Amino acid sequence: MKYKRIYIEITNVCNLRCSFCPLNERKPSYMTLKQFETILYKIKGYTDYIYLHVMGEPLMHPLIVEMIQLASSKGFFVQLTTNGYLIEKLRGVNDLRQINLSLQAYSSDYEKSMEDYLNTIFSVAEVLSEKGTYVNYRLWVQKPESELLLQLLSKHYFTKIEKEDKTKTLARNIFYSKENEFVWPIRKKEKGSCSGFCPALRDHLAVLVDGTVVPCCLDNNGIINLGNLFLEDLKHIICSELYQSMFRSFKMNKKVHSLCQSCDFYQNKL
Repeated sequence: MKYKRIYIEITNVCNLRCSFCPLNERKPSYMTLKQFETILYKIKGYTDYIYLHVMGEPLMHPLIVEMIQLASSKGFFVQLTTNGYLIEKLRGVNDLRQINLSLQAYSSDYEKSMEDYLNTIFSVAEVLSEKGTYVNYRLWVQKPESELLLQLLSKHYFTKIEKEDKTKTLARNIFYSKENEFVWPIRKKEKGSCSGFCPALRDHLAVLVDGTVVPCCLDNNGIINLGNLFLEDLKHIICSELYQSMFRSFKMNKKVHSLCQSCDFYQNKL
């Protein structure tokens, strides 16, 4: 089994309270460097790419730089998703493959102007891009601030980003992508379809801050608990009855768990 990527939640703590994110119902936690190293050891050979993203803001972790360096030294390509408010922490990082900047996280409620917010991001993002890091500005066009964000991006990179553009190259190693807004499955009250495409457990899975393995990064509360990497090996988890039954169902485009039935993430992307 070789995954395209494995998500690792190094913290479930965030510096923002965005309206589109579900509330964290778990104990606020930070993964220790030793725990992170244990996860890297147990997923070695199962993937080349790790994403520091599930819930929480990865740049809140006081050892974020050390974690990136450690993962890179172990042969992993490191990618992370951030709201961008703490991006200065990454200015001196040389080992980051990609950074996804969720610009829809911007809000005037956080007492920072949009111009100041973006200028800080531009400054660090361009330093990272010169080192070979891919920078991806992501935006949900449904946000009220989207039009101004697009104008400021267009002005800074001397190009015109149209509302219809799904992707656009802005500079060397710097890109823009438009994402459809989705509702986290945990926030949906109505039951969805029992059928539908999902690549979970085939090309990715996620590890929460307490070591819990879940099928994907949208199981933010660890509802589908497949096992724990602090207590067992990934091979054992993959061979478990729950993992295998879900794996077979997903291959047949069937959703057997109620959380999965409430999820339309991939249907929105098709």
